[in-house]
Amino acid sequence: MVALPLSWGWFEAGWVRFRRLELAVPELDGALAGLRMLHLSDFHLGMPSRGERAVDRAFGWAASTDADLIVITGDLVSRPRGESELRRLLQPLSVPTYAVLGNHDVEHSRDPFSRSAGLLDLSPARLLVDEADTIELRGRRVQIVGVDPRSFRQGLSHPDGLLDPAADLRILLCHFPKVFDSLAANGFQLVLAGHMHDGQITVPYVTGKLRLAHPGARYTTGLYTRQNAVMHVSPGLGTTLVPFRFFARPEATELVLQPS
Repeated sequence: MVALPLSWGWFEAGWVRFRRLELAVPELDGALAGLRMLHLSDFHLGMPSRGERAVDRAFGWAASTDADLIVITGDLVSRPRGESELRRLLQPLSVPTYAVLGNHDVEHSRDPFSRSAGLLDLSPARLLVDEADTIELRGRRVQIVGVDPRSFRQGLSHPDGLLDPAADLRILLCHFPKVFDSLAANGFQLVLAGHMHDGQITVPYVTGKLRLAHPGARYTTGLYTRQNAVMHVSPGLGTTLVPFRFFARPEATELVLQPS
């Protein structure tokens, strides 16, 4: 009786979904309409799990697309031995790629087996640690700000202070979706987060599902809007604590930006 659900959870952990979402972004410059962005999150490399297969397939998909930008929102490795795999996956990427760390990357988690790899540089991806960078896409200035999980957990991060009001598009990367509640109005137009795994272990019912790890969480997966901003929370690709997913498939998401 136990073997069947465990087998399913092991299978689902590697059953990655590739999703394309049209995303209405407030005050988006018309020249950026149709901009394609890949959002990846929560790899948890270094732990035995079919999540590694999902991550590998997601990066193969990313390398085959003609996206304008790739963003990665934390929990990249759960054990130091996952670092070499992470670097192998990042190396072929040829489009601008930005990343932030998650709580597992800095060894702040409920997983007793998680260990920090001490990630400092992710070239060719740019790792943002309470930093901002501005690039030109389609002739417009796109600012990307990244929040460090350590300062966020201590209440010391102030991403609004890094905002460039002159940028044509302002994007915030933070591992924790809760950042959405603390942002000033009319600042970041697009927020990207992870951390939640869509619950990872869930119990479905008629009108939704119970996410056992985060039963009362406000932001769990998908799109949310407030104060002239939109946030996408990735379901993530890997697993933590246990190598299973139940009714919470791993996902790599292509976001196609459109004016709201």
